[in-house]
Amino acid sequence: MALRLPHAGLIAVLVVVIVFTALRADSFTTSQNLLNVLRQISVNAVIAGGLTLLMTAGGMDFSMGSNAAVTTAVAAQMLSGGHSTAVTVVVALLLAAVVGLVNGLVVTFTNVAPFVATLATAMLLDGVALLVLNGMSVTIGDKMQALGNSTVAGVPWLLVVAALVLVLIGLVMRFTTFGRDAFAMGGNEHVARLSGINVPARKLALYALAGALAGLAGLMLLSRLGASAPNTAGLQTQLTAVAAVVIGGTSLAGGRGTVAGTALGVVLLGVVANALNLLQVNSNYQLVVTGAVLLVAAVINGFQRKGSTP
Repeated sequence: MALRLPHAGLIAVLVVVIVFTALRADSFTTSQNLLNVLRQISVNAVIAGGLTLLMTAGGMDFSMGSNAAVTTAVAAQMLSGGHSTAVTVVVALLLAAVVGLVNGLVVTFTNVAPFVATLATAMLLDGVALLVLNGMSVTIGDKMQALGNSTVAGVPWLLVVAALVLVLIGLVMRFTTFGRDAFAMGGNEHVARLSGINVPARKLALYALAGALAGLAGLMLLSRLGASAPNTAGLQTQLTAVAAVVIGGTSLAGGRGTVAGTALGVVLLGVVANALNLLQVNSNYQLVVTGAVLLVAAVINGFQRKGSTP
């Protein structure tokens, strides 16, 4: 099946960035660096995957990065306090899902716009994460190290988890009633209601799922870092995920989404961030680059939406 033009364009840009970086930085193609890049993008991929499904349905959650930060902080405190990994994982995922569900309740049953509601939640969660950590780093020793630093057939376990999440979301979007309902809601929520879709229930499920995936991303990040520190994850992680989803072709207005495009967007931004590090570019420019990419993608997204409107 032929690639759509946006995907072909993303692949072309990705190839150019990879070739340029490989020529300018010898360490780019080392196995250690490539494994590091794959582990880094895996966390963003899980957040971006959940965001793709939610945005396709016309929703938005700007608190997923902050939700991941709280999950990381809570899990680190539990593990350092002697709780088992299994109990910690269950509690962390449930907590993250509840946060997502609360977002869904606010968005569904009030007139507050998703952007405003979830941005407020993000600020609240960032504060909660700092309180949980008491402003200090919390280490977890070698707990969860197998997930964060081990490989299977040379592939990081984190990437395996991220790939499974993206594949499952792609299958849900393409082959299930839940996925079709998401496209219908994003295309025209009023028509979706008239067609018999239980829009409130679907919204709650979508936001709860987004929250759970944010929690999973937080656990993955904790397993990779081996510690939780103030300002882990948060807004920059969220902006990177949003940028990846938008440049991947998912509409900001809903009704159109693609997991394949999101995956390419995540890889592109991850490679760019790694390239900036290897080329010794000031780290502050990474946020500038992410913001610029998001702005350009949003403008293109707007033109595509305008062009598709009769």
